Amino acid sequence: MTAPPPGIHSRHAADALRALAEADPALSALSLWCAHRDGDATGTDARAITYGPDVADLAPHERMGLCAHHVLHVALRHPGRMGALRDRLGDGFEPDLFNIAADAVVNEVLLQADHALPRPALRLTEVLRDVLSVDVPPPTALSDWGVDRLYHALARDGGAAGRARDHAAARGMRPDLAPDGDDAAGGDDDGDDARWRNHLIRALESGRAAGRGIGRIGHRLADIPEPRTPWEIVLRRLLARAVTVAPRPAPLRPARRWLAATAQARAAGTPAPGFQPGTRPLAHRPRIVVALDASGSVEDARLALFWGEVTGIARRLSAELHLLVFDDAIRHRAAVDPTRTPRPPPLPRDGGTDFAPVIAEALALDAAALVVLTDLDGPFGPPPRSLTVVWAVPDGTSATAPFGRVLNLAA
Repeated sequence: MTAPPPGIHSRHAADALRALAEADPALSALSLWCAHRDGDATGTDARAITYGPDVADLAPHERMGLCAHHVLHVALRHPGRMGALRDRLGDGFEPDLFNIAADAVVNEVLLQADHALPRPALRLTEVLRDVLSVDVPPPTALSDWGVDRLYHALARDGGAAGRARDHAAARGMRPDLAPDGDDAAGGDDDGDDARWRNHLIRALESGRAAGRGIGRIGHRLADIPEPRTPWEIVLRRLLARAVTVAPRPAPLRPARRWLAATAQARAAGTPAPGFQPGTRPLAHRPRIVVALDASGSVEDARLALFWGEVTGIARRLSAELHLLVFDDAIRHRAAVDPTRTPRPPPLPRDGGTDFAPVIAEALALDAAALVVLTDLDGPFGPPPRSLTVVWAVPDGTSATAPFGRVLNLAA
């Protein structure tokens, strides 16, 4: 076996990585930004791709496809995104489902770009069809489904998660991702989304110009990482802006600093300053209303993360918190202690959805902000004039609302 080229410290993958230069200019360019090394098992972390001795036993075209598989994992920032999602979801995160989603997307890309993979291979189109009953052609699947959206769809209920695991096991899928932040990964701060997005754009342009490889289809990929602000930070900003009450002037109440300045002027025999009005005391604490759409389905881990974020905001802003559970009408309402997790009564999830009663209730409570956890499937009614509305959408779809701010919880 020949020695690896400079910068590639892997004898197992050296020939395959050389072959990528001719077969796929985009992947060849991306591979130069990755570290390659030999080890006991094949896998990807945020620092390097490791190739086990079994890679050398594959046929040359399958070995090249396997190298391309791991290069795409690094380029699409799957280890870093896996670690970030684990940190946000905590104990509710299921790493094997994320690995299944990542492998399915990457393999579909490579097969559509005419690469070979060791068979049987896990594919996005088959996962969507057999696990989620979504039957779409490969171009539509790649343009609509990224890894994060697929992960949340699989993790939403135990049935889908179990079917996904059975589907992956039947195709011989083995976990090959280590999340950024583990000891193996070492926390690669340089592999950020913005930098890899630039690498991807340049590499895909070169591949498109050559007319072969992933450059032919890369413009359709929904999974290309984009620099984005986590939804938790966006929610904090929106609610802080909504519940911050500006002091209102009281024309008949003198300001304390004016009284002090006037007393000092009299004692010194100097002219008194002009009158400065004081401010009115706050009459009540600002209110935040959280409405949970009982007709939808949100997995426990993400619901816990969402609720923890909202209650934390309420505590920091000293705001009252009110909970509404609704479908086509309000089924449960309660004032909530932000230091405790509420336990709404179990409700059937097969009803319709109507947002008008929720908005009317929030207005009756004189709320400063209304946060609705929903899939946005229902009539909205007229927009409220004096109420900040945040639509928290759990599944990351591109749904829109006629008013308010749509917040993607899959981001």
